[in-house]
Formats: sequence, C-alpha cells, structure tokens
Amino acid sequence: MAPNDDQTEYRQTPYAPPPGATEILLVRHGASEPARPDRPFPLVDGHGDPELAPEGREQAGRVAERLSKIRLDAVYVTSLRRTTQTAEPLVRMSGIEPQVEKDLREVHLGEWEGGLFRKMIRENGPIAQRFWAEERWDVIPGGEPTEAFAARVRGAVDRIAAAHPDGRVAVFTHGGVIAQALAMASGARPFAFLGADNGSISQLVVLGGLWSVRRFNDTAHFESALGAGFTPLS
Repeated sequence: MAPNDDQTEYRQTPYAPPPGATEILLVRHGASEPARPDRPFPLVDGHGDPELAPEGREQAGRVAERLSKIRLDAVYVTSLRRTTQTAEPLVRMSGIEPQVEKDLREVHLGEWEGGLFRKMIRENGPIAQRFWAEERWDVIPGGEPTEAFAARVRGAVDRIAAAHPDGRVAVFTHGGVIAQALAMASGARPFAFLGADNGSISQLVVLGGLWSVRRFNDTAHFESALGAGFTPLS
C-alpha cells in the first residue's frame, strides 16, 4: 500500500555545521592600555603592541569562563601580545597550547601606528573623514593596502579551516581582522562589521571556499547574569 503523503512532516531543526566544516570563533582581544601622546606603544614588525589594560584582563577571564564550557580543538593567537594575554586564562583552563597565526595580526596603520590612530579618529580631521567615507585602510598615510590585508586574512582563515575539518577553534585576534573576515563572508561593505567590542565573540563556519557568518559581537558573557539574550555556544 502506498504511503499517505498527507502524513509526511518536515520539521525545522537546529543548525548544524555541514560535514567537513570548521567553526571558527573570532575573539577580539580585551581592552588594551590607553594611548598617550608622550608614550607611544612599542612596535612589533611595525605594528603597535600595547599590553592589556586591567579591564582587558577582566574581559579575558570572562571569555575563558564561557569558552571553557564547550569543546575546542585548537586555540590561535597572533604575533601581538594583547591576543596572547587575552587567551591566557583559557589556555590555563583548557590546557590547549596556543598556535600563532601571524597573518591574523591587526591591519597595519602606517603613520598612525603606535596609538596615534585613536587620536586621529577622535579628532576626525579630513583624512579620518575620508577613511570612513571610502572604507579603506590605505587612506591612512602608509596604511596597509586593503586588497593585501584582505588576502592575508583570507589565507589565514583558509589555513586554519583546512587544518581542523569538523572542528571548532578559538582565534584571538583584532577588530579590523574580524571586520574583514565577516565582510568577506557576507559580501557586506568593507567596514560593515567594524567595531566589535573588546572580548566579543563572532563566529564563522568555513567549508572550502564557502564562509558563513553565524554570529557577530556576542558579549553575553559580560552580563552579570546570563539571562535574557544569552545564546549558548554549543
């Protein structure tokens, strides 16, 4: 007897990454120390390298508490110490040795390195206004060409995904990198995702050349009680 098609049901189901995909949790580093005109940040390969501020270390602890509750297959940091310092509490709790992915370091800010970027953006002079209007990092004198920045971010994400099929990794990185990765994944404007909060978690699912955005700027772990609006990482 033929089945009764009227009884067939197709229910909605929770999202699950497709087989072979990699979940990449992009964690912006904690708040770094303030920039001061008389005390520029030290440079590493030309990039400003401030330490975390006290509030940044608190944020790092909250990130660790949240991520320690889920399975992680790897932890990545960049060559700049604010990412290493943000990852430290999670590394202690998980026992996972962090790997360095240098190409996920922050965009190079040219003549505005060492903390000057914050001052110039705050003052909103002609170059800063053009920077926002054109959404290009190389509007800054000596800034990293936008296409070169995009290429190194894409290469790094693809390498991490290829190394961890069916895995989940935490990548401690920078605001500009997160913005670039999510813009490429979504086809959005270059700066559409710029401004992720310190200590926030964003999420990509990567399968081959297909990147999908699963979350952006998740800061539920900073709430005093993880109640309304909290979406668990699973």
